Amino acid sequence: MKRISLTAWIFIGMAAGVLLGVFAPDFAKQLGPVSAVFLRLIRSIVAPLIFATLVAGIAGSGGSKNMGRIGAKTILYFEIVTTLALFLGLAAVNLVRPGLGVPISQTAGDKIPQAAASAGSFVEHIVPVSLIDAMARNDVLQVVVFAFLFGAACAAIGAKAAPVVAFCGSLAEVMFQYTKYVMYLAPFGVGAAIAVTVGSKGIGVLFGLSKLILTMYGAAVLCVLLILWPAIPLFRIPAGKFYRAIREPVMIAFSTASSEAALPLALENMERFGVPKHIVGFVIPTGYSFNLVGSTLYLSLASVFVAQAAGVHLSLGEQLLMMLTLMLTSKGVAGIPRAALVILSGTLATFHLPLEGAAVLLGVDALLDMARTAINVLGNCLASAVVARWEGYKLTGTVAD
Repeated sequence: MKRISLTAWIFIGMAAGVLLGVFAPDFAKQLGPVSAVFLRLIRSIVAPLIFATLVAGIAGSGGSKNMGRIGAKTILYFEIVTTLALFLGLAAVNLVRPGLGVPISQTAGDKIPQAAASAGSFVEHIVPVSLIDAMARNDVLQVVVFAFLFGAACAAIGAKAAPVVAFCGSLAEVMFQYTKYVMYLAPFGVGAAIAVTVGSKGIGVLFGLSKLILTMYGAAVLCVLLILWPAIPLFRIPAGKFYRAIREPVMIAFSTASSEAALPLALENMERFGVPKHIVGFVIPTGYSFNLVGSTLYLSLASVFVAQAAGVHLSLGEQLLMMLTLMLTSKGVAGIPRAALVILSGTLATFHLPLEGAAVLLGVDALLDMARTAINVLGNCLASAVVARWEGYKLTGTVAD
């Protein structure tokens, strides 16, 4: 029994969750607290781990000049892959046309999310008023901004900052050990999350909008094969070791539909894979706001799906304009619940498409969210490896089977 890997236990937990949701839905609905406890434990890791890893990494990397170069490469890579994901979603939805024949009607219990904030308020939001406040709210981007500046200051004053840097290095190691303890609960947490979803929505949710679900999952597979995978041979990333590094974070992301739940293990595994601390600590958390590959894929697909369901013809130019709008408005929303629906509702309003379309998608959003969250986590882990290789580092780390 001890030889069964965490990945296998997560699969067992998922299967048990599906069976409970199908055959004992009333009991499955009561498992919400189990999933909530696991997610709360995970969230307790995120802010201190990001802060400690990033400060220790930046202070040891030579400071702000090196990080500025790394940041430029990171943002360039993010923009390339998210743009390609938008166009892949656009191609898939126009080819399959899953919106045809889907009635748009808003049920009484549905609540449409509010539209996203403006670009100006987003820029203002990323600067923290207080590190403690940012940590208390688990605002990843604010923690990254503070840690970036704090780490650069430590590098600038040199030996005087050595005790602070040593403390941050030790704190990162402690949080990694803490993560290992929390991961013992992962099979129970992900199993409960799946059970609640299936028990609440019913197995029929798989068939109500099956064409849309299949289109999304098909597009997700193509996204991995055509957009993400080519970076592995291009940057000479060891494919087998990379798979072993990302399989558990991606499984946790898929089963819980929470990028946050996968973040601590993603940071730890990519560092063990050989990506330096300062790159891991910067690229992956920043990617949670700027490299939502799965979410951008979904947004392009979902927005045109609503137009098709409403019988509204969008020209190629209008679709491209919508893609540009989605590209700009989808940044920095990782901390918002149902972030993709928030952006989608704002885009529908901008292009005078019925908001009832977002209500239709709410019914299957849990299933769609699992796919887009898994792709988000996979894309961010890959981004850290790409930037590390771009910086000339050899990925010679080891990850246990």
